[in-house]
Amino acid sequence: MSADKSADHSAAGLGSRAAGLGVRLTSGGAELRVWSASATSMELVLFDEADPTRIVKTVPMTRDTHDVWHGRSRSLSPGRRYALRADGPHGPAHAFDPARLLLDPYARGLARTGGDKQGGDGRDTGWQSVVIDGAFDWNGAAKPGTALDESVLYEMHVRGFSKLNPAVPAELRGTYAGLAHAASIDYLKELGVTAVELLPVHALATEQRLAEQGLRNYWGYNMLNFFTPHAPYATQAAQAAGPEAVLREFKGMVKLLHEAGLEVILDVVYNHTAEEGPNGPTTSLRGLDNANYYRQDAHGNYIDTTGCGNTVNFGTMTPSDPGGPVRLVLDSLRYWANEVQVDGFRFDLAATLGRDANVHFDPRHPLLEAILHDPALQGVKMIAEPWDVGQGGWQTGNFQPGWTEWNDRYRDRMRDFWLGDIAQEHATGSAGSGIGRFATRLAGSSNTFSGERGPLASLNFVTAHDGFTLADLTAYNSKHNAGNGEGNRDGSDNNNSFNHGVEGPTDDAAILLARRKSMRNLLGTLLFSAGVPMLTAGDEFGRSQHGNNNAYCHDTELAWLGWVREPWQDQLHAVTRRLIALRAENPALRPLHYARLGEHVPGSSEMDWFDADGNPMSEEDWNAPEARTLQYLAASTPEREEFNRILLVVHATEWERTITLPAGEGITGYEKLWSSTDEAPGEHTPESYPLVPH
Repeated sequence: MSADKSADHSAAGLGSRAAGLGVRLTSGGAELRVWSASATSMELVLFDEADPTRIVKTVPMTRDTHDVWHGRSRSLSPGRRYALRADGPHGPAHAFDPARLLLDPYARGLARTGGDKQGGDGRDTGWQSVVIDGAFDWNGAAKPGTALDESVLYEMHVRGFSKLNPAVPAELRGTYAGLAHAASIDYLKELGVTAVELLPVHALATEQRLAEQGLRNYWGYNMLNFFTPHAPYATQAAQAAGPEAVLREFKGMVKLLHEAGLEVILDVVYNHTAEEGPNGPTTSLRGLDNANYYRQDAHGNYIDTTGCGNTVNFGTMTPSDPGGPVRLVLDSLRYWANEVQVDGFRFDLAATLGRDANVHFDPRHPLLEAILHDPALQGVKMIAEPWDVGQGGWQTGNFQPGWTEWNDRYRDRMRDFWLGDIAQEHATGSAGSGIGRFATRLAGSSNTFSGERGPLASLNFVTAHDGFTLADLTAYNSKHNAGNGEGNRDGSDNNNSFNHGVEGPTDDAAILLARRKSMRNLLGTLLFSAGVPMLTAGDEFGRSQHGNNNAYCHDTELAWLGWVREPWQDQLHAVTRRLIALRAENPALRPLHYARLGEHVPGSSEMDWFDADGNPMSEEDWNAPEARTLQYLAASTPEREEFNRILLVVHATEWERTITLPAGEGITGYEKLWSSTDEAPGEHTPESYPLVPH
């Protein structure tokens, strides 16, 4: 049997025993099925419909040979609140408390028990599971199925995107319905992006440390449950109507985005949970089977490769018995991809999902293979954040074909090239870095990703939610995180930024002009590079966070998108639209495969490289620190689009020089499509440059 077929077989089998975990409605009520290998007893707890603080029934659950516990009740019907209680052995690896009320890990709906304090009396988690019917009329809405090479991702926060938008009705701002409103969709369509990548929308909780400081986890990388949409992102009306209405609003958002041709990608956090460290709140997995859900050493101490207090354990599994954590992840993905119809996933700290029993990263880890090859997940975009904080945690380029990876090497090189090098040129007169490494990233990072994977393995980004915004990259040399409550110790100190001479706001016209040009250079590079580009919401018009590079705890105007813009921001927005359109119109900029010397590779772009004088680049040119000018002629090798050829001229120094455009077979001249020297697209008369034969 071939390796691929073996992987497919294994993937199809993983999680098959978990079919039906959670609540399954029947004509006579419902059945609840919960996995726990360590529990010795478990019971289903039902609450009064009129008074959800009052328990009206407990149902003993029985265990089958696959460590799945079963309980049935006619009272387990849509809208009913329920919980679990579990008992088991004591010892360092376990955390059983037979009196503690726990969430069903597969709950499709959650509700508060009444108060806002997590933990309550120590045994009430503050949350209850809710039975959901889930019925929804998709009315024929289908997934857009945008090809990966044609994709332009827009990373955004559901709440922050529309919270301040006056074109969205007040009651919808900052909600799922606000993102689905016509004003939001029109904005995204006009911009030209093809997919929204949503920061975490699974039900989440704020960490105890932040809550004690009066702060909130805004980004949301602290999951309470992997099946329930976060209720506070729904409208007040949906929240008041209950979890069923919240889910319906979420599905309605997906439906309307799909009808507009926009894909929905979820940032998912399966590497850790909101239960935090051993002294954190016990809400679900810890109380059901701490020994199997979380990584621990022989003494019961948590092994933390996430930096968040706990790490979900994907190491104790075999092909015949994947274990509860693996099944939980696969079933969650299947649910969102099929029942909620999302188009893809970005896996936070994905290296954690590939760690084996010895906590070593394995690119062929059965969970990673299953995610790619599960028949129920075919056609779904899979994007890895290819690192975590554990030993050997940096794994960029090491995932298998089928994964697209956040390319931090691309981010760092492009920031260095357009900002760090220019800062050095200001200080010393020499940038000190040539064009070679920049060109490698521009052409798809073939030194990072295998030929088999090609340029689409690279998710290119200059900024993300984590770090400086694009505008702040050009305005601050240092982070300014005083408002985070950690004495400016949090957030990265390695920003590769350049303030152009003044830290923060300035009225100096020359500095402002230089900053805007740097933003245009970075945007142009991002959208003209081979790979899959990701734009961070607000960068298209120069949004600032006033130098805060870690705004994870600010659910305020600091982190929300502003919709009242200055003239220069409107110009930058127009530039971004133009760049995205040029990418769509020129397939030579977005190859599917790497070209191979002397071969015809359909779907690749044949690349020729020239110096400022129009001569082919020499070895000396590639390595010379002072060589900062490059001409990149890309010609497509069509598979499904017409032949296309385009020239990129990169001049990354502040010293002017004359450029001689290169000659090539069939080229009679060039037409200028865009220049980063222009404040706005089309502000100058279109220029053509005929080539004079020698």
